[in-house]
Amino acid sequence: MLSPEKNKLLTEVGPGTAMGDYLRRYWHPVAGVSEFDDKAVRPIRLFGEDLVLYKDLSGHYGLVQRRCPHRNADLAFGIVEQCGLRCAYHGWEFGRDGACTHQPFEEIVDPQARLRQKTRITAYEVRAKAGLLWAYMGPLPAPQLPDWEPFSYEHGFAQVVMAEIPCNWFQCQENSIDPVHFEWTHNNWTARQQDAGAAYVPTHLKAAYEEFEHGFVYKRLRAAETEENVMWTVGRVTLWPNGFYLGHHFEWRVPIDDENTLSVFWVFNRVPKEQEPYVQPRIPTWYGPLYDENGDWITSHVANQDFAAWVGQGRITDRSKETLGASDRGIVMMRRKFFEELEAVAGGAVPKGLITDPAKNERVFLPSACREEMLTGLTREALTAHPLLGPYLHDFFGQAGQPDEVREAYEQAVGQKMRGAKFFTVHGAGEAETS
Repeated sequence: MLSPEKNKLLTEVGPGTAMGDYLRRYWHPVAGVSEFDDKAVRPIRLFGEDLVLYKDLSGHYGLVQRRCPHRNADLAFGIVEQCGLRCAYHGWEFGRDGACTHQPFEEIVDPQARLRQKTRITAYEVRAKAGLLWAYMGPLPAPQLPDWEPFSYEHGFAQVVMAEIPCNWFQCQENSIDPVHFEWTHNNWTARQQDAGAAYVPTHLKAAYEEFEHGFVYKRLRAAETEENVMWTVGRVTLWPNGFYLGHHFEWRVPIDDENTLSVFWVFNRVPKEQEPYVQPRIPTWYGPLYDENGDWITSHVANQDFAAWVGQGRITDRSKETLGASDRGIVMMRRKFFEELEAVAGGAVPKGLITDPAKNERVFLPSACREEMLTGLTREALTAHPLLGPYLHDFFGQAGQPDEVREAYEQAVGQKMRGAKFFTVHGAGEAETS
């Protein structure tokens, strides 16, 4: 367990907090590029700051404070210009760097534009990559925006899936170094929702955790599996500081504020080799619901099961009341690393895993249990039989709420219809796999 003081250190993310300032030194995915296909401006809250994200007429993105400094008008109603955003109330215009570039009436009264020259707003850098919009809110110069190897994979269908989760970011991120929860939350719970007498799946026998440059790798071994299983030989990546990488998709938990988190999935499904060559024309973005039509928590899909578990811990879980066990060794390691990092960075050290050299930011490798399959592809028959990738050929079980148009585009890409199941059998629910 942790003291209340240490719990605050991990969970408070507003401006001026130790964790908030630390996380701002990394790039974070905050929206999908396709969200701006039919709109130019949208409000967004990040790290306790109310902001607006926009795409100007030149195609560049900006992220600025939400209130105009003139009379506090809402810039979410702003008018995009060729190189910036103009307040719809009195026409003050601001560039992507936060400088005021035009004050229509004031510049008539004062042609020297003295007021304009000393007017600025808070502004942050935004870049597009892999269908995502990424924000950097830390001190300059910004590090490299990571070019993770999967962003260069070919012949696949990518989608960006988001949800706003009403709890603190850190209890979401702890999930990414907790292998044992998969057995219960995603296998046993799913089975018992369908059949109260369903047998439990093979239990975990051991887990191992290894730190590397970009986070931690966790490995797990379950009953009836051998040590040749990829979950033990390769494992999965707890991506520092707030991500999770599972070989065919990423997850990020981006703080909205202390009590809310933006969940971001980037999912890439390689199409069967019979469908190659395939070039995706557009990466769709969609937001999934947390509740069904009756107001009950959705617990059918993998992410939604996690969401329910996280939120069930409370808005900010009280870690002083925990009873930790052997299955929590990875969580203890991760917490300890954050405390070490906060102290080191306060002393002038470079945060863990930052990429500052452009030459080292090309197709950056991350351990993956299905890397070869994603690089070279599989026939439809082989893909169907694959324990990790095969289930995606039948249904999108990652998160509830996939729009029909996204499902139809995916069906066209992979060359087959989805089943439309209510519940899903995912990795670990059947017989042990050894490949």
